[in-house]
Amino acid sequence: MKKTVFAAAAMLGALALVATGCAGNTAPGAGGNGGGGDLIKVGFAQTGSESGWRAANTESMKKAFSKENGFELIFNAADNKQEAQISAVRNFINQSVDAIVIAPITVDGWDDVLKEAKDAGIPVILEDRTVSASDDLYASWVGLDFEQEGRTAGEWVKENFDGKGANLVVLEGTTGSSAALDRATGFNEAIKGTDVKVLDSQTGDFTRDGGKKVMEGYLQKYGKDINVLFAHNDDMGLGALDAIKAAGLTPGKDIQIVTIDAVKDGMTALANGEFNFIVECNPLLGEKAAELVTSVVDGKTVEKRTIVEDQSFTQEQAAEVLDSRPY
Repeated sequence: MKKTVFAAAAMLGALALVATGCAGNTAPGAGGNGGGGDLIKVGFAQTGSESGWRAANTESMKKAFSKENGFELIFNAADNKQEAQISAVRNFINQSVDAIVIAPITVDGWDDVLKEAKDAGIPVILEDRTVSASDDLYASWVGLDFEQEGRTAGEWVKENFDGKGANLVVLEGTTGSSAALDRATGFNEAIKGTDVKVLDSQTGDFTRDGGKKVMEGYLQKYGKDINVLFAHNDDMGLGALDAIKAAGLTPGKDIQIVTIDAVKDGMTALANGEFNFIVECNPLLGEKAAELVTSVVDGKTVEKRTIVEDQSFTQEQAAEVLDSRPY
């Protein structure tokens, strides 16, 4: 099966490439925190539960940070509200955890609380998304190359629609999030210089309901002029499917759909011909995050940034691998 793999060589030389497996494997070095076998107490500030991708990511983190692997996990989901997430981090600091893991909702606004954690001597690992704060305020980041994900989606659109009069609409992720910002940058870079026309671009907040509502508005405004949709994640694309069908159009044919994530529901839509192309965003970051936490608690030096492998799928490729996908 032909797959597109994003090579770490496209990043800075210091980036480490890590392929995560299905969660449940023992994190390397877990329990080796110098505490005589004591559990490593970790606070994890998750964004919320906005999508199928996020559910798979949360499950991966919980399995990796299990007691069996040498951790005591304090979990908080912020319902996609940054103020709640920052409050959770401050609570972790007050509880004197050994380390904090954050999947930051947006890139800005983290300087103060990260400094508070640093002043308290608590290392912070960023997971999935990034922040604009100085990188000396956190120990490491593990996640995906969002910009390359957007670029790969844009390259597919360019290859299939340049010179064919494409009218495209975009469903953006959460405003201010690194995933939305970087995917837009990569996508726009890829279609630059083509005759692909972007009719509109609005946030669906990475949710299925948000994608449906925004797509309904697009269809009312532009109708059958739309022939391509780029959604920053599968869930928004799946919400758009409902809106497209309700408008009497056929998803995958009348409007071709490109998304990012490759969760089970998205891959099913792709295999069934309702999506046309998906760029994977691997949610199984727990094992590597646990490895990083163990290392920094032990006082070891770790890579500042770790990129996890992604791939992309056509309809035919999705049909081949659907049954074997872990998420």
